[in-house]
Amino acid sequence: MPHRVARAIGDQGEQLAAEHLQSHGVRIVERNWRCRLGEIDIIGLDGQTVVFYEVKTRRSTRYGSPAQAVTAAKAARLRRLAGYWLAEQTRYAADVRIDVLAISLRTNGAEIEHLRGVS
Repeated sequence: MPHRVARAIGDQGEQLAAEHLQSHGVRIVERNWRCRLGEIDIIGLDGQTVVFYEVKTRRSTRYGSPAQAVTAAKAARLRRLAGYWLAEQTRYAADVRIDVLAISLRTNGAEIEHLRGVS
């Protein structure tokens, strides 16, 4: 799959994820935050909890479900990235969590699976 197609699918998934989160009361703090270690797709506040959201979007399950794309190595990198983001902040986080939004694009819409506290 060409990079631009994959990027467009990822962008679509991130937009759907942001809309889903906002409709469930999450306040989006940042999108596509980057540092030298990588990127966090969405950072939000779910009540008093700072949540780092990894968004995985797929059009098919040929290579596994979107959630299966979050490997142990990816989860470890997300924890490190979350630590970097938190170190830059001046306010205290009451609680921290890492979630995965697994989005399956279908011809009749999208299915969103929200996995809380994956790491």
